[in-house]
Amino acid sequence: MSKEILIIAGEVSGDMHGAELIKKLKLFEPDIRVSGVGGDLMIAAGMEAFYHIKDFSFLGITEVLKHLPFIFRVQKELLAQIEERKIKTVILIDYPGFNLNFAKKLKKRKIKVLYYISPQLWAWGKHRVKKMKKLIDRLFVVFPFEVDFFKSHGIKAEFVGHPLVERIDNYNFLSREDFFKENFLEPDKEILLIMPGSREHEVKLMLPELTKAGMNLSEEFNLQVVISATENLSLDFYKSVVPGLEVRIVVGRNYELMKYSKFGIIKSGTSTLEAGLFNLPFIVVYKTSRLTYLIAKKLVSLHSLSLVNIVTDKKIVEELIQDEVNAEKIYTVVANYLRDDEKIFKLKEELKSVKKTLGENESKVDLAANILSEINAA
Repeated sequence: MSKEILIIAGEVSGDMHGAELIKKLKLFEPDIRVSGVGGDLMIAAGMEAFYHIKDFSFLGITEVLKHLPFIFRVQKELLAQIEERKIKTVILIDYPGFNLNFAKKLKKRKIKVLYYISPQLWAWGKHRVKKMKKLIDRLFVVFPFEVDFFKSHGIKAEFVGHPLVERIDNYNFLSREDFFKENFLEPDKEILLIMPGSREHEVKLMLPELTKAGMNLSEEFNLQVVISATENLSLDFYKSVVPGLEVRIVVGRNYELMKYSKFGIIKSGTSTLEAGLFNLPFIVVYKTSRLTYLIAKKLVSLHSLSLVNIVTDKKIVEELIQDEVNAEKIYTVVANYLRDDEKIFKLKEELKSVKKTLGENESKVDLAANILSEINAA
């Protein structure tokens, strides 16, 4: 069998999940070689990186068009590496815009394609399910409802449990005292957490308004504003987006921030699911370029953007989208919670259903074992 596999993850969340997968694969097969696209966590877990996720920090349809030459160059190099190293199995993690396109090229070369963390075709691409059936050899999903969705379209999907549940359960937290001391936070003030996303484009679009609202809220409710920064963007970049503002920026401590914060203002994405698993009261914000939004609005068939609302099939957290992502609106919505302890209590109770939904793992299969069986059969 080929002892080398290629893994592609193009986002921070994919890097996190990819790193956990690599660790488990190496427990079973210590000598397995892993190369591909990922971030610091996947590299630390033992992956040889041809490209880093920070090279992919663009967002939206119009932004992707600008980067097409780069995307084509990456795909060409990856295919060359696959051929040179005689790699027979590729694992794609989420990141559907790039990965589904790349899967077409892989199938033409008769490379086995395993997909972990499915593209959210139930949200935006039901018309692409038939195409996906031709491209993917095995599909591993992290939401229970995805099994039935893909089954209804003739695709066998295997539920492996959501990796965030296990990751959070096994996480070694700093104590509140140590965490506050490490990050020079005021111990007598609670945290208003701002999570503006991991891509440069979305941070530029949203962070100024989020921070402005946060500062107004901090004055009224005696809170300290903390921005959760991603490691693939520099501190200088964050400071340039919100110049002159007295806010604390914390890097790489998302779970402590979610555990010890009073309230969160969080960009739509994986972080909203994590916040739900922490029972952190929060609202969701999302803004992209106007053209990207208009196109997406035509494609997406969902009642909500937040994964918390989608997974539970309930409108638990409030969502502010596009023009609603302004300091005045954000202030008004968050202040309504901070003035009402009962409202916050009710939100926290409803968030408990997130873990209950994702924790129904009786039918889940072992991801690493199944992937290794495919590699051995390649």
